[in-house]
Formats: sequence, structure tokens, C-alpha cells
Amino acid sequence: MLSTSPEPAILSVSAASRRFARLSLTAIFALWLAIFFAALFASPVLDDADGTHANAARQMLLSGDYVTLRVNNVRYLEKAPLPYWIAAGSIRIFGINAFAVHLPQAIAVLLLALLGWRWAQRAFGDRAGLYTSLSVLTSAGVFLFTRVFIPDVLLSLLLAVCLYCFLRSMQSSTHLRHAYFMWTALALAVLTKGLVALVFFFGTAIIYLALTGELSRWRALRPVSGGLLFLAITAPWHVLASLSNTGGMDGHGFFWFYFVNEHIMRFLGRRVPMDYNKLPGILYWTLHLVWLFPWSLFLPVGLIAAWRCRSFLTLESLRSITTTNFSSRTILLCVIFSSLVLAFFSLSTNQEYYTFPAYLPLLMLLAASLAHAEKQITRARSLTFAHAAFTALGLFIAAALTYGLWISRSLPAAADVGDMLAHRGVGSYTLSMSSLFDLTGPSFAALRLPASLALAAFAFGPAIAWGLRSRRKHIAATLTFALTSAAFLIAASIALARFAPMLSSRDFAQTIQRLEATERIAPSSTLLLFGDQAYGSSIPFYLNRPLSAPALLVDGRSSSMLFGSTFPDAQSLFLTAAQLSEQWGAGPRKLLFVPMERRPDVDSLLGPRQIVLSETAGKALVTDRPLDSSLDSHPASSLNSPQTHYPK
Repeated sequence: MLSTSPEPAILSVSAASRRFARLSLTAIFALWLAIFFAALFASPVLDDADGTHANAARQMLLSGDYVTLRVNNVRYLEKAPLPYWIAAGSIRIFGINAFAVHLPQAIAVLLLALLGWRWAQRAFGDRAGLYTSLSVLTSAGVFLFTRVFIPDVLLSLLLAVCLYCFLRSMQSSTHLRHAYFMWTALALAVLTKGLVALVFFFGTAIIYLALTGELSRWRALRPVSGGLLFLAITAPWHVLASLSNTGGMDGHGFFWFYFVNEHIMRFLGRRVPMDYNKLPGILYWTLHLVWLFPWSLFLPVGLIAAWRCRSFLTLESLRSITTTNFSSRTILLCVIFSSLVLAFFSLSTNQEYYTFPAYLPLLMLLAASLAHAEKQITRARSLTFAHAAFTALGLFIAAALTYGLWISRSLPAAADVGDMLAHRGVGSYTLSMSSLFDLTGPSFAALRLPASLALAAFAFGPAIAWGLRSRRKHIAATLTFALTSAAFLIAASIALARFAPMLSSRDFAQTIQRLEATERIAPSSTLLLFGDQAYGSSIPFYLNRPLSAPALLVDGRSSSMLFGSTFPDAQSLFLTAAQLSEQWGAGPRKLLFVPMERRPDVDSLLGPRQIVLSETAGKALVTDRPLDSSLDSHPASSLNSPQTHYPK
């Protein structure tokens, strides 16, 4: 008698699922290698936040002080330590280079994509899992905001782990590991970016439990033992940092600056110093269509799905969700969390990347809507808008790139792209993307390769994806959609490398190292940065001088250095412009880095007493006396002859 057991069918489905999982993981790793890992070798450490944070990690490693962050021996108390601990370990393994600094960022992106794949797969199925990971790896915002060393991608990963483990804990209170993983990830999130992690997690958890009527099940989260684990991880650094940093501005120490100034006052827009802008409301919200591009084009699909499931939003429906309905619970949690993050930063001062933690939940919801629409024959038409918009936008971008390549066809590619740009002070450069507005037409000649790659991607990719979709080859269409974005991001990475002379001051550090190697200057020469240290923050990183020879800051009591400059041990590291003028030409040789924004000030201050050693992208490295004559014994040197600089 033949068995009617369903086991063969179950095994068949399981085998197909395993094959799909293997293919999905292969696609995830291949895209990550092409977009993020390869980019680690392309660009140097950049100035501003990238170089500042890299210097903090470098100094932490050199000093062995893993409690107090310092930049140029100045206390840098506004940041939580975990990203710098990780970067210091990477630098210890791989050395002083951009690869070591940016590798943890790239790994965090990979882990975020893998978590998105696993979570969405469990909640919505194999296809949604693949689409979630693809969208994480190919969204514009994830790419843009991991080009520099900032903590937001790590914060996003840790908060996502918290949310996932929270759901698993509420689903089954017998598996204690999920609750303890949740508390551990939350503790690490606090050590990544401070108390905002608690606001987002507990705000989301309380709203979720209230809506589902499960506040009485709070014991499933193991609040006592988990809370003790949380304190065991977070308390030591906070206590030690408070004890080690007292007597700063107006008698304030770490506690006031970190908890009050950097959290409460920053939210209220009264932080000292007030060096942060706030995006206009309309721009703040609409820019998320850019940060989640091209997947934001599927927003109509998600809105249609939300409208058809609007009955789910009633209180009775929410409270009837069973603990086994992981899909509905995921939707609710993602909606609450992303809404809380977006609303919070719409009220606070903000930078474009502050809402990074909301990206994964939003992309997961879009991926689930897309996967569901693909399986519904009657709803497949809702996908037409996304492909029509992507195709139209792709053709527009391709036409613009074609025009740019055509008008620059007879122009030589500039060796220094920075000299082809016109800085116009957009947003006073306190918004991270202001420099995008610096591009001018002639600089296009230097971008022919990435422009050609982007042109090919946008001219053909969207149309091919639409054609596949119209033939109901949905997975192939979505993969083509993702590959088009991937090609564009690879082109953007190449373009970013071409802008290195403008965005980084590594070349000036290399000039100093070559001059020291050829004995034109002594290794004991004093390095000075004119203005805010962020302008040339990559120079001290690449020079990697001992802690006994930090860069001095001229007229640099500003921005991230302001509070640290008030501590007694930092007084000798800051000079006024008048003091620089008095000491110029006396004592050890001076090497002064001058950012483009401060060239008129230095020309007025030093006049013909400055000798230019190197100049690029409007920035200059000058010294106070002629070079030594030892170069006569090094005829092969490739250094340009320095020239006396006279103000215009």
C-alpha cells in the first residue's frame, strides 16, 4: 500500500529553499565584494570626520588609553568608544591606512545585509529575504554614509539585532539566549552612539507592547538579569570616563559635556558649540527617497499593500496577533521603530545620515511588499510605476551623462580635480552632502570612466528590468534592478577616488614624508594646522608621529576641539594667529597646513615669509624657511621646487 505521507513534498520544498538560500548568500557576498570591499582600496582617509575619528583610534592605540578619546592630544569627549575600539584593533592588524579604518564599516554593512536576509526570510519568505539584503547593499544612502568613519552603520546593526531578538524573545520566552543577546546588543549600541539607542529601543518596545496588549509579558525580556548584564557592559566606561575627565569648560567635565551637552542640548539645538544645521522639513522627508534609491521607487507598491491591509491597524486586530504570527509582528515593529526614528530627528538638529537606523526596517517592508506583489497576478501592475519611473529616470541620467561626456570630449583630464571645483559655501559645509553642489562642468573631463559606466548602467539596466518584469520573470527583473544600482555605486566609488586630492590631505603628509626621507627637512619639524583641525585631519593620521609630537592648532579652538581645549593639559597645543606670526621663522622649522578657506587669512598674516611646499585643490603646505641643501645628494627626487608665495 502506497504511503500518503506529505514528507516527500516537504523535503522537496526544503531542498528548494536551501538551494535558494545558497544562491541568495552567493549574491549577497558577490555584491558586497564588488561594492564595499573593493572600495576599501580606492579612497584614502578623508578630511573632516573621517580623519578626526581615524586619529582618535590611532591615538587610542598608541597611548593605550581606551577610556578617553583624544585627537592631537586634545580630549575628544563627544563620542562613545566602541567604534574607536574596533578601529584601533583594525589599525593594529592592518596598519596606518584607509583599509584598516574603513574595514569595520564594510563588515557592518555585510552583517546588516545578512541580518536583513535572515529576518525577512523568517518573516516573509525566501524571496523577501533576498530582496531585503539586495536593497541594503545597493541603496544610495547605505553606500554614501559608509564612505567615512562614522558610527551610524554599527548603531543600525546593533539596534536591528535588538529588535530581532526582542521579537524572538516575545515569541518564545523559553529561549533565554534571545533576551540576553538583546541586552548585549543594546549595551553595545549605547557604547556606539550614546543614550539615543535607549530612546529608540525602549520607545519602540513600549509602544509595541502597549498596542499588542502584552505589557504584562515584560518578564519574557528578563529585565533584572538582562539589566544587570547591560550595566556590566556599559557602566565601566561611563564611570571611568567621568572620573578621568574633570575640570573642563566652566568647571564642567565629561558627565555634563557627554550627557547634557551632547544629548539633551543637541536635541534642543543648543549644543556648545552650535556647529550643526537642521535640514528644512520638506527636504528632510523627501531626501529619504534619495537615500533609499532605487528601492524607494517601490514605495507605491508598499502603500497599496498597506491600504489593503488597513484593517490590521485597528486596536482589536493588533491585540489579536498571535505570538506565532512572526510576519505581522515584524511589520508592526518595523513601522513603529522607523516612525520613531524619523519623527525624533525631524524635531532634533540633524545630519542626513542620522536616520540610518530606519533604513533596514523600511527596506524590509518594501522588500516584503515587492515579493508579495510579484506573487499576485492581479497586483503585478502596481510594479509598473516603479519600472516606468526607473526607466525614465535612467534615460534622463544617461542623457545628462552623454551630454557631459560630449562637451568634455576635447578637454584634458585634470590631474587635480579639486582645482576644477568652485567652493560656494553651500550650507557652510555643516551638512554632510553640501560638497555635492561644488561640481562644475570642466571637472567632468576627469570623470570619463565612472561616467561611462554609469551611463551604460542607466541606459540599459532599467529597460531590461522592465522587460523582464513584463514577461513575469520577477526574480530576474529585481536582480537586474539591483545590479543596475550596483553598477552605479561602483562608478560612484571610482569617481570618489578621483576626488581624493580635494577630500583628503594625504598628499601633503606624503610630501612631508618625502622631504624627511631626502633630509630636506628634519623629522623634528613642527606641524601646524591653521583653523579647525578637521580641515586637515588626515595629515596627522598618515604622518603617524609619536604622541610627543602632536600637530599644533592655530586659531583652532572651535568645533570638536572647543571643549577639549579648555582642559589644562591642552593649553600648549593651541596658538593664536598673532603667536604664529611671532614664532614664524624662529625655533624649529614650521610646517603649516592651510585650508582653502583660510588662505586669505594666512596671506595677510605671513605675506612673503611663507614658502609653499605643495599646493592642491586650493589647499597649501607652507614652511617658514628655505629647505636644507641635502637634496643635492638625492638627484632622483621627484619633489617640485618650492616657491615663495606672495599674497595676491
